[in-house]
Amino acid sequence: MVQIQQRQILGKWRQGFALDLHTLASIFLGHDEFGHPRFESTRSEIGELLYRLKYNHDQSVVDEIAETAATFVRAWQPHLDVIVPVPPSTMRSIQPVHVLASALGQKLGIPVAHCLTTTRDPSPLKNVNDLDERMRLLAGLYAVDASATTGKRILLFDDLYRSGATMNEITGALYDQGHAADVFVLTNTRTRSVR
Repeated sequence: MVQIQQRQILGKWRQGFALDLHTLASIFLGHDEFGHPRFESTRSEIGELLYRLKYNHDQSVVDEIAETAATFVRAWQPHLDVIVPVPPSTMRSIQPVHVLASALGQKLGIPVAHCLTTTRDPSPLKNVNDLDERMRLLAGLYAVDASATTGKRILLFDDLYRSGATMNEITGALYDQGHAADVFVLTNTRTRSVR
């Protein structure tokens, strides 16, 4: 079992947690031939597993990540009706957040609802550090299929928490458009600095 140090994350939701930090330390190594910064990073156990899934396409880690998350949710006991994964911002052949949400749902016996759509092409947020600008880019971006969320206690699930801007925008949509009874948040990891 993966050792975690859960951290509470605050937002519009009832209660939220990240299972652990993504990286514990990073050393700047310089820039590559394309001018991109390079780092040598030390990751938490779950951060390393998530990195292997996202960047090495190593699906052998899915069960271990999902079991760690399921063990945490069972102890937490938010009494959920449905898991809603955050729509991925980057197109990949394997969408880690969908794969992990599905595995978590199976372990907990809770359905997964892909009930969020975007109203326009999302702007990449990875390099936007200003929270107000992130919020402006996200405003009105998400639409909710209320048939999957009305009156439900929802676990909004993502793989990595950075500033909370996306999850706050979606939580607002789940309450306002989706008529959710309650929204709880879980992410596998979070960045060391929340921006």
